[in-house]
Formats: sequence, C-alpha cells, structure tokens
Amino acid sequence: MMLNVAPVSVLETVSLLGAASIAVRLFSNRLYLRYRVFFAYVVFLVPNGAWPLFIDFKSNSYLVVWTFTEPVLWIFYVLLVLELYRLVLEKYQGIYTLGRRFMYFSVAVSAIISALSLIPKINPQTPQRSRIVPYFLAAGRGIDFSLAILILLILLFLAIFHVPLARNVRIHAVVCSVYFLSSTLGFLLRSVFGLRMIEQVNLMLMATSCGSLIAWLFLLSPKGESVSTPVPGVAPVEEQRLLIHLEALNRTLLKASKETPVANSYHI
Repeated sequence: MMLNVAPVSVLETVSLLGAASIAVRLFSNRLYLRYRVFFAYVVFLVPNGAWPLFIDFKSNSYLVVWTFTEPVLWIFYVLLVLELYRLVLEKYQGIYTLGRRFMYFSVAVSAIISALSLIPKINPQTPQRSRIVPYFLAAGRGIDFSLAILILLILLFLAIFHVPLARNVRIHAVVCSVYFLSSTLGFLLRSVFGLRMIEQVNLMLMATSCGSLIAWLFLLSPKGESVSTPVPGVAPVEEQRLLIHLEALNRTLLKASKETPVANSYHI
C-alpha cells in the first residue's frame, strides 16, 4: 500500500537507487557470478519498485500488474534462501540436499495452508478484485513465514557448528535474516493491529528494506570473498570437534541420498 507522506517517497527513492547500485557493484566486481540469484533479484527490484509510481493504486491496471509481479517475488524469495543455503553449506552437500528438500516442502505446505484458511471467509458476493488480493496476501504470508523459519535454522546452524565462512557470506546471511524476518514481523503486526497501524508498519518495513539494501551495498566486497571471519569466544579445539561431527553427519546424509558432492558447486 502506498502512503502519501514524504518519508515514503524518500524511502522509495533510496530503495530504487540502492537496488540499482548493488546490481552495478556486483556486476563490476564480478560477485554476480557467486551471488547469481541475489544479483537477479536486485535487478528485478528496480522496475518492480518503479512501476507503482506511475500507476494509480486504485486502478485495475495496478491490480493486474501486481498479480503478475507478486508471484515473481515469491519465486525470488525461495531462490534467495536456497542460494543462501548453498553458500553456507557448499562444503556439506549432504546436509544441503536434505535442507533443500525440506525447504521446498515447507514453503509449499505453508503457502497452501495460508490460502486455504481464507476459503470460509470469502463471500461469493465479494467482488473479484477483493477476492484475489486476500489469497495472494495469504500465500505471501505463508511463504514469508516458512522462509523466516528456515533462515532462523541457518543462523542456529552457524551458531552451533561455527562453520568457517567468507566474510561476505556471513554478512549476506545476517542481512538476509533481517530482511526476511522484518517482513514476517510486518505480517504479524498487521494481523494484531489491523488498519490502525498500517501506515506505521509499512513505513517500518520500507525503512528496514532500505537499511538492508544499504548494508548489502557497502559491506559486500571482493575482498570479503577471501577473508574468513573468526568465531569469537570459541576455542580452536572445540571448533575442530564440532566440525568433525558435522563432517560425519554430512557423510551419512550423502550416503543416504546417494548423491556425489561437487566441490565449490554453484548449482541451486
């Protein structure tokens, strides 16, 4: 929902410029080869953020464009989290394979359940325009919620096993977490407060989105691919013990799935 207030116009401009700048930076530094889905996503954000500025929110044209672009965003969200899984677990293909299958299943089930929950609330006399929007919002809520849980599992995994990662990957994981969790929080706040705080919630989401884009723009760098971030407060012996257990788990899952690990694979 567009808000006719000055802060929103500023945040919309920052989002467009931020997404375009990230795309240029990733391309010029050749980081787009490693973060392919993320690169495609920020490129898509530019036209997707620009078209609402030129179409009346209350028009049928707005609804038509929105119903086509919203599913594209859902696909990007799923692929973004899947790419994040691949980056974090690229040395552990067995664990990655299991996580990928679980992710597809949980996202599909969550979206379907959210959409089906609206069936008793939709009146046959409800206008078609009003009937479509709740289903799309419910599906988006289900997808966001399931992806937020999966990202929390990634953070929990990193907290437990202290996997050595490039600085860029660790930064990307943290910023992605804030980006998706804020969207889920926005859905919860809208459910609790309804229309009473819709403007404040939307403004908060836009500010968080802008902050995430700015963080990606200034913190991802070519140097960050070769610099591994140390884990504070963890003894090397303990870290090595956890990694040995992780390797054993990975080998077991690889054997169970009958898949061959591919070193440094970028396959999603």
